[in-house]
Amino acid sequence: MDELKAPRPLAVVTGASSGIGYHLARSAAEHGFDLIVAADTPLADAVRDFTALGAQVQAVQCDLASTEGVQHLLQAIGDREVDALMANAGHGLAGSFLSQDFSAVLHVINTNITGTIHLIQQVGRGMVARARGRILITGSIAGFQPGSFHAVYNGTKAFIDSFSAALRNELKGTEVTVSCLMPGPTDTEFFERAGMETTKVANDPKMMMQPDDVARMGFQAMLKGEADVVAGWRNKLQVAMSKVMPSQATAQMHRKLAEPGKAEPTLQDEHHHKD
Repeated sequence: MDELKAPRPLAVVTGASSGIGYHLARSAAEHGFDLIVAADTPLADAVRDFTALGAQVQAVQCDLASTEGVQHLLQAIGDREVDALMANAGHGLAGSFLSQDFSAVLHVINTNITGTIHLIQQVGRGMVARARGRILITGSIAGFQPGSFHAVYNGTKAFIDSFSAALRNELKGTEVTVSCLMPGPTDTEFFERAGMETTKVANDPKMMMQPDDVARMGFQAMLKGEADVVAGWRNKLQVAMSKVMPSQATAQMHRKLAEPGKAEPTLQDEHHHKD
């Protein structure tokens, strides 16, 4: 009697075509969730994988930096109850701030901040009204560090890390929890998309975590309703140092990792990023 089966819970995951977002969606499918997945890149391959795990999947390709893109995703959700929202979409932009194209700067801010909190507000209202829901926001350990040569991205993650903690506190007494996943460098397409191929951090495999490990930590933290999770012991150490060191000292440390052209010569890509 299929019609008597309890409906599967619904998870909405942004930035789900690759990297951490893909593995968050995959974790949700493995835990019995149906999915609405969104990204600004094609989702067909990811959808095939999630469907193979037993999930019913709806894909929405849209630019979440725009109000129209967020509305497109909200229309896809419609009046369905969202049990878990994983707001993961985000990207970086390498190079010196003064040389960056300002439309590219705005796209980082509007993806990482504006679109993220717009979606959270709309979906979160429904969760509170039903007294049930889990929100996982992908912040970053970058939010604790002034990001020389990645200044706008790190600034957006400082906002997101702070916003997550504040919203969690506001929702005390409701049945809705807010968790913040704070990864460090992760082996994804992030560095290529940000134009960071020639930086030291993008060419040091010892610094990289695997996206499936990071996603698993975040997903489990969300299920448990934990406040935040810093993925990996190296990143925990880095956050602890960032909290006690002067800001200019952490900015200089970040410069060594993120300044273009600072990769080891044997690893350096000869194609320089155009800011």
